Amino acid sequence: MAKNSGVALFAAALCFSSLFSLALATTDEHFFVEGRVYCDTCRVQFETKLSEYLQGAKVALECRKREGGDITYSQEAITGTDGKYKIAVQGNHEEEICEVKVEKSPRDDCGEIVQGRNRARVVLTNNNGVAQPVRFANSLGFLKNEPVAGCHQVLIDLGFIGVQI
Repeated sequence: MAKNSGVALFAAALCFSSLFSLALATTDEHFFVEGRVYCDTCRVQFETKLSEYLQGAKVALECRKREGGDITYSQEAITGTDGKYKIAVQGNHEEEICEVKVEKSPRDDCGEIVQGRNRARVVLTNNNGVAQPVRFANSLGFLKNEPVAGCHQVLIDLGFIGVQI
């Protein structure tokens, strides 16, 4: 009899602690969105070994309602010396569409936004199987006004241009 009551007490304590941790997890959710902003020095609309990461680029995270598109959450950030940004996000945004987008380049010679690399979608909920609070966004880019020397060779190395003899 004492053995059964000990098992019941243990089971009750286990259930209570599970419910307590679940309650804590859902009331104070926070995430970090991390990514990079680059200058496409070859004007090929993707990163190459000649791409330069931009310090001082402005990015913005926006979450919108799925229906109607009203903004529910927004946060801005500036990239560091390595072109990286980190945005702290409060709350669960499971029912929203969240994207990071480039706002402004710090350089006059690299200010044209790369279409298709101007925004990156991120999922900001714990209800998706990802345990860590960090979410990584795809790199965002700007185009340099004129390609730099060496781009032709980079495209050959990547197999986009055939080698001519």
